[in-house]
This record gives sequence, structure tokens and C-alpha cells, in this order.
Amino acid sequence: MDKRILGSEGLSTSAIGYGSMGISIAYGAADPAGGTSAIRRAHELGVTMFDTAEMYGWGENERIVGDAVAGFRDDIVLATKFGFTARDFGVDSRPDHIREVVDNSLRYLKTDYIDVLYQHRVDPNVPIEDVAGTVKELVDAGKVKYFGMSEAGDKTIRAAHAVQPVSVLQTEYSLFERDVEQLFPTLRELGIGFVAYSPLGRGFLTGTAKPADRYPADDMRSNDARWQPGNFEKNLEATRRLTELAASKDATVSQLALAWILAQGDDIVAIPGTRSAERVEENVGAADLNLSSADLTRITEILPTGGFGARYHESMLPTWE
Repeated sequence: MDKRILGSEGLSTSAIGYGSMGISIAYGAADPAGGTSAIRRAHELGVTMFDTAEMYGWGENERIVGDAVAGFRDDIVLATKFGFTARDFGVDSRPDHIREVVDNSLRYLKTDYIDVLYQHRVDPNVPIEDVAGTVKELVDAGKVKYFGMSEAGDKTIRAAHAVQPVSVLQTEYSLFERDVEQLFPTLRELGIGFVAYSPLGRGFLTGTAKPADRYPADDMRSNDARWQPGNFEKNLEATRRLTELAASKDATVSQLALAWILAQGDDIVAIPGTRSAERVEENVGAADLNLSSADLTRITEILPTGGFGARYHESMLPTWE
């Protein structure tokens, strides 16, 4: 698979990565066995970025990922995140907490170093300079290679980057969610790469979406605005039209959606998640799908500005500053 360079510090990774959150949380009951098989198949197919976080089960997901990649750990980019609190789902980026989380992550992942360490969410109570400074200490100590941020805005990114170079920003990005495009000029000015999470619209762009009331309560899609009556039908129709376009190129709608992301710049990587080795094979195939200018125009005609329905409840939306 083609490799892409993210940031100016030397981070190189496959164009398609793997997001592990769904193995443990948000999409119904956990499936460690399926996730492990998917991770190992991804590696066989050339995927080199594997993404996890403390918050994905408070160590459970990191343990699964660590065990799954043990046989090829030094051949891949292993990314994890700090910044949430388990008790109240608040944020905590105090330096001592960052150090504690990193030591835990190293133990759970069974590794001596973390390739990419992300601040999962900006903490308004801790100066970003202190956060970046702590990560710099961890980089200098050899525990971390690259600094990443997630769901951060222009001002925060610039302030952090001045203390410790930021290699990559991770934020939700897909045909359904385009808001982060406003930050692309800043990222390119500073030489920061971009990682798109939920690149398949949390599964809607796989062509398998069902109405919200057909998902169990522990599945985030049961409450996601995109699956609610009114929005669901509009998103379903858009997906149908995208599926027709994909079929004309002997591709699936998932492959079309991922190829569209990769076409937005060679400094962008997508990290779709799945518990299925077969889905991994499908997702990886997107790296070989070339979209013409006519294809990109047609996609814009179908979804000019994104999907229907907010990605989070208003109270959960991050504030970009």
C-alpha cells in the first residue's frame, strides 16, 4: 500500500489505517476475537497505522491491540490517546495525569514506546503549552515518538506546535462531516498531517445502515442524529446514489467514501474501524481506487456540504479555538 508522510517530523504510515474503538465500545457488545482477526488481516494487507486510546475501555482496548500486534509491533505505527477521565467522562490533561496514562498505555500495549501520542480532547483548564511541554519531555525520554492532537482548533494547534511540533491532527472527517476542512490551510501551513476518524460516517457509508430504533441501546447509532427519522431517509438516499457511482467503478460505497478522503490531499490518512477481516479487505481496496475529476464533481453534487444530522449532541461538540 502507498505510504504517506504526516507532518514534518518523519511520521510515515499507510494511506489506510485501522481504528480500533469499535472492538470495545460504541457499537454494541465488545468483540475482542473479531477485532484481533481484523487487526492481523490489516497488517497482512499492508496497513501500518493502528489507533487506540485509553478511553476505549480504560485499558481493555489497548490490551487487545497490544496482544494483536505483538508479533509485528516494530513494523507499525501504534497510536494512543490521553485526556479523558473514566469516572465522569470529563477531561484531564494535567502533566502528572498525562505521565500516568502514558505509563499505563505502555504496559497495556506491551511496548517500550508509543509512536503517536494524541491529546484526545483539549482541556480548557490546562494551558496547551503545558500539555505540549509534557509530551516533549516524553519524546525526549524515548517513550513517545510523535505528538498528535484531536478535535483541536487553529489557536490551540499553533500554541502547541510552538512548544513541541505537532505531527498530526485527528478529527472526524467523511462525506458526511466536513467541518474540519476549515483547518486544512493551517495544517498545511505548519506542516501537520491529518488523520480522519469515522471516515465511513460511523458505518452509514457502508451501505448497511438501519433506522436508529433497530440498534441496541449500547450502540451509539441508536442515538446518533444521522439515524433519526427525517435525517435517516435523506442520508439513505445520498448513500444509494453514491452506491450507484461506486458500482460504475466496480467498487463499493465504502471504497468510494475512503477514496474520496484520500483524494483530498496526500497528507491525509483514513482510519476506518471494523471487527471483520472481510471488511478490512474491502477498506484496504480503497487505496487502489482512483477518482477522476468527474467522479469528485458527481460526489459533490450528491453531498455538497456533508450529510444530514449533527455528528454529536450539541453538549458534546468540541469547541475549536
